[in-house]
Amino acid sequence: MKYTMKNSFLTATLLMFSFFKVTAQEVKEKELVQPLAFEKQITARKVQLVDVRTPKEYQEGTIANAVNLDYLGDDFDQQIKELDSSQPVYIFCQSGKRSAGAAKKMQEAGFQVIELAGGYKAWKAEKD
Repeated sequence: MKYTMKNSFLTATLLMFSFFKVTAQEVKEKELVQPLAFEKQITARKVQLVDVRTPKEYQEGTIANAVNLDYLGDDFDQQIKELDSSQPVYIFCQSGKRSAGAAKKMQEAGFQVIELAGGYKAWKAEKD
């Protein structure tokens, strides 16, 4: 069989796609859930519930049983390693921007992430 530039290109392309397929499978999914459904899920069973806002915001009010892992803190990457990656993690911030960034980092670390749509503001609006 004659080795040509075309065969070389096809081989490289196939290898590249197989690499991306494996890499994509390692990244777990993220789910964006509306406040009422989020509340049902976190009250139906014991879950890992994480408030990714600052400690000051957390102290001003949070969802019951949430732990605070400040997404903007220098040790956020280290702190998420202490969570159980075999279980989903439910996260929220104030409005959804920081939790989106946190979700991405957590997915890359192998977590399945369930994110509160609209953040704590949306949660509070449902309660008021």
